Amino acid sequence: MKKITLFFTLLATSVAFSQTVVQDTTATKNQQANAVQNILNGTASKGITIGGYAQIDYNQPEGDNGTLDVHRLVMLLGYKFSDKVQFVTEIEYEHVKELYVEQAFLNYSLNDKINIRGGLMLVPMGIVNEYHEPTVFNGVERPSMDKSIVPTTWREIGVGLTGKLDNASLRYQAYIFNGFTSLNGDSTLGGSNGLRNGRQKGAESTVNTPNLSAKVDYYGISGLRLGLSGYFGRTQAEDDIQETPGADVGINMFGLDARYINKRFSARGQYIHALISDADDYNALYEANLGSELKGWYAEAAYNLLPLNKEQKLDAFVRYEQYDTHAATKNAGITRNLAYNRQEWTGGLSYHVANGAVVKADYQILDNAAAGNDATGQLNIGFGVWF
Repeated sequence: MKKITLFFTLLATSVAFSQTVVQDTTATKNQQANAVQNILNGTASKGITIGGYAQIDYNQPEGDNGTLDVHRLVMLLGYKFSDKVQFVTEIEYEHVKELYVEQAFLNYSLNDKINIRGGLMLVPMGIVNEYHEPTVFNGVERPSMDKSIVPTTWREIGVGLTGKLDNASLRYQAYIFNGFTSLNGDSTLGGSNGLRNGRQKGAESTVNTPNLSAKVDYYGISGLRLGLSGYFGRTQAEDDIQETPGADVGINMFGLDARYINKRFSARGQYIHALISDADDYNALYEANLGSELKGWYAEAAYNLLPLNKEQKLDAFVRYEQYDTHAATKNAGITRNLAYNRQEWTGGLSYHVANGAVVKADYQILDNAAAGNDATGQLNIGFGVWF
C-alpha cells in the first residue's frame, strides 16, 4: 500500500509542478527519429558529431528489496568524411561495469534513395530495438516482450541497403547478418529469456550461415507510422559440431508495429511471432528448453496532460503486454511451461522536463498463466536523457 501511495503522490506532485512550465509543440520528433538518424542527418559538411543518452532507474518489486542502477550510459560518435561517407558508433556502459559496442558501421550514400551500410548494426525488428533511447518510449523499463522475443538490443555484423522513397512514403532496410549463436558459453536458447542468450553482439562472432533481415516503414498518413519486418535464417554453430543434428535451429520471425501521434494523444503497438525449426533436436543435444514458437504483442495509449503551448510534456500512459516464449512446444520435444506465458499491465507518467530529458514513474502488475500463480506488483522510478 505504501508503494501505491508513493506512486500517486509522485503523480500529483508532477501535475502540480508542470503547470508552471512551457510545452514544446514539436515534441513528436523523438517519436519518429533515433540517435543514429540524427547523426547521419547532421548538416555539417565534414567532421565529428558527438551525442549520447543515459538511463538511471529505481526498481521496487513487491515483497523484495529494491535496486538502484545506472542502467546504461551511452556515447554516440559519428564522423562525416564527405557528403557520401559517414561512420557511426555507439559505445555503451551497462550497470556501470559492463562495456559494449552497440553499433559501429560505415554508411555510403549513393543518393537519397540508396545507402550501403556495413558493420555492427541493429536488426530492424519491432519498435524499441531501433528506437531505444529513454526519451522516446514510455515506462522506466523497455517493454518486457521486446527483451525476450525480439530481443533488445539485438545487433549483429552484416551488410545491406537502406533508404527512403518519399514519393511512396516508404523507408526500407535489407541486410545480410550473421545469426544468433546456438550456444553462448554455457547459456542456451529458450526458457523465459527466449532468444536473448543467442545475441553475439559483434564479439568474435561465429558465422556459418547468413541470415536475411528486412523492414519496410510506411509514413504516408499524417501522424501514423506502420512497420512490417522479417528475419529468416539459422543460428550459428561451431565447426566441430555444426553437422550434428540439433547443433543449430531455423528461425523465421515476423513483426508488425504501429505508432500514432495526434496533438496530445499518442499510441503504439506491435506484434512479433517467431517460428523455430529443429527445436526438438536442439533441446535433446543441449538439454535446453526452447519452444517451437515464440510470440507476443502489446498495445499502449498515452495522453499529454499539459496544453500544447507548453514547452514541457507530461504523458500519462497505460500499456498491456502478452508474450509467451513457450507459445508452442509440440515440435520441440519438451513440455510447455505456462509460467512463460506472461501478461503485464504498466501505467504511469513520462514527464519531459526539456526536449531530451525525461523523468518517469510507473507501476506494473506482473502475471503469468501458471496454475496457482499470484500476480505481483513493481514500482519503477527513473530518469533518462538523450542529446
